[in-house]
Amino acid sequence: MGLFTGKKGLVFGIANDRSIAWAITQKLHEEGAEIGFTHLPDKDPERPRMERRLRQLVDPLNPKLVMPCDVSNDANVDAVFAKAKEVYGTLDFVLHSIAFASVEDLKGPVYNCSRDGFKLAMDISCFSLIALAKRAKDLLVPGGAMLTLTYLGGEKVIPGYNMMGLCKSALESSVEYLAHELGSEKQIRVNALSAGPLKTLAASAVGDFDLMQKLYEEFSPLRRNVTFEEVGNTGMFLLSHLASGITGENVHVDCGYHVMGAPPVDVQANVGGASA
Repeated sequence: MGLFTGKKGLVFGIANDRSIAWAITQKLHEEGAEIGFTHLPDKDPERPRMERRLRQLVDPLNPKLVMPCDVSNDANVDAVFAKAKEVYGTLDFVLHSIAFASVEDLKGPVYNCSRDGFKLAMDISCFSLIALAKRAKDLLVPGGAMLTLTYLGGEKVIPGYNMMGLCKSALESSVEYLAHELGSEKQIRVNALSAGPLKTLAASAVGDFDLMQKLYEEFSPLRRNVTFEEVGNTGMFLLSHLASGITGENVHVDCGYHVMGAPPVDVQANVGGASA
């Protein structure tokens, strides 16, 4: 028997096989979880590109629920949880892996972000977790868990991360408030996982991504980047009963990069040594 045998949950936000959400999903499935999935609504129902792309990954897992969901549309979100109640009755976990900012607002400096772009980015990247929590709390069993994905750019300035850094900062604060509220009501845990730089679809929109990976290799205490498998394992752990005493946390899976305040001594030597 696996850690998730007999347990059921929803995963929002798998983009492709290089998604962190997919890495976590694979580990959940290996441990026996039964999982429902959502995808972005297709503009042309006759050519369901989004649904087809998701099903290519998840159909081997025999999901009982695969539905479109635009998290900025309350009717869509309501429909997913209504269907989940019909199919599963109750839930044990919800994984939130959703973020968006328009290229125009993401690529430029924060001060150039448009008002409408700011609203859209915050709505999809942050408020969506709150929207899911509002519906999930009535389906999640006591001891159930929610998990969202974030990045160090929500805590510190990461050049090139720009507008998304503000969204992740708000998301991480939301995790703490939701952990308090859902924990006191139903013993539901809410956490965030902050992964190091992985080559996902979302990462392709971040400037100087290759340089970021190089910095992690040289600066992190483990002198390497994190892997999809490591992130998947941690996500699965945080959603499991093994993490029953962990809530409101932002768990870093980045080979320790986030603890460094300056380059390691050996790296300083390679660029001429530390200044006096």
